[in-house]
Amino acid sequence: MARAARTRDVVLAHAARLFAERGYGGTTVADLGAACGISGPALYKHFRSKYAVLARLLLDISEQLDAGGRAVVASTPDPHAALVSLVEFHVAFALAERDVIRVQDRDLDTLTQRDSQAVRRLQRHYAETWVMVMRRAQPDVPERVARLRVHAAFGLMNSTPHMPRRSELRRELVAMALRALDVRVSATG
Repeated sequence: MARAARTRDVVLAHAARLFAERGYGGTTVADLGAACGISGPALYKHFRSKYAVLARLLLDISEQLDAGGRAVVASTPDPHAALVSLVEFHVAFALAERDVIRVQDRDLDTLTQRDSQAVRRLQRHYAETWVMVMRRAQPDVPERVARLRVHAAFGLMNSTPHMPRRSELRRELVAMALRALDVRVSATG
């Protein structure tokens, strides 16, 4: 990975933490630079503005979720197993990206209409991937109910910023999300 790309990733990681702690409005370019070990103005070598950092952070994570969900489905032909894998994938994301979830919740409305629409389009596509898999696994469930269950499961899984870090959290979130989706898991699976 090129040095510029590594620096960009470092900036995004620190921005996620700072924006989560202080909010987008409460974080300065100087704060971002200091957290990354560079001057605030040096940040402009990698991003046009603080806003560009926020937009890239939320667009990148939405792209990663969408691509990851599609990869899970492509590698898991059985729809029931794919739902379980999607839940495990999303819980891993939610535990690893607590700060980004907080930023999304608080600062999504800061994005321009164009960037906000791009983020929401990616998120809708990701959710619809889940709905499609759920309808294959449970064809008797109406589409609107499947969509409701998917979004309820997202709410559960994305609640990680508000939960203590405990060893059983991953297991419990997976179990609760599967119950929200009405997915039965055998004792061996």
